[in-house]
Amino acid sequence: MASDPPEHAAERFVCAGAELRVRGRRASCARAPSFVCAGAELRDAGPGVRFAVTLGGRGEPAFAIRFQGRVRAYLNRCAHARAQLDWTEGRFFDGEARHLVCSLHGALYAPDTGQCAAGGPCAGGALTPLAIEERDGGVFLIDARNALP
Repeated sequence: MASDPPEHAAERFVCAGAELRVRGRRASCARAPSFVCAGAELRDAGPGVRFAVTLGGRGEPAFAIRFQGRVRAYLNRCAHARAQLDWTEGRFFDGEARHLVCSLHGALYAPDTGQCAAGGPCAGGALTPLAIEERDGGVFLIDARNALP
């Protein structure tokens, strides 16, 4: 199955090396880069795009954001509490648009590295990065199979 853009935003699930899930159904997919969203959907320090990857046989929430002109992607879970970061769908940045913030307990992460930016419960922790690239007007997940520590 090719990595074509989904017809509806609610169907944003991408291949992560072995499996694609769309509305709960499984389908096989190639290990080619998988379309996540159009590059224009990601504004600098603006709302992110949520998607899901399959890692180790289980679905994992993920997200993509743009910060300082570059697209970044991470698993959508706090390093400390394993809670999803966005406080409302696609809202990952703090009020000053300088850090990614955990919706559960306010842990701050550097958007460019995923490292915990301020002490507290996530001290020394980091978000799990995903290999992503922007080309030909799209954002593509490269391969998430090795993302889990």
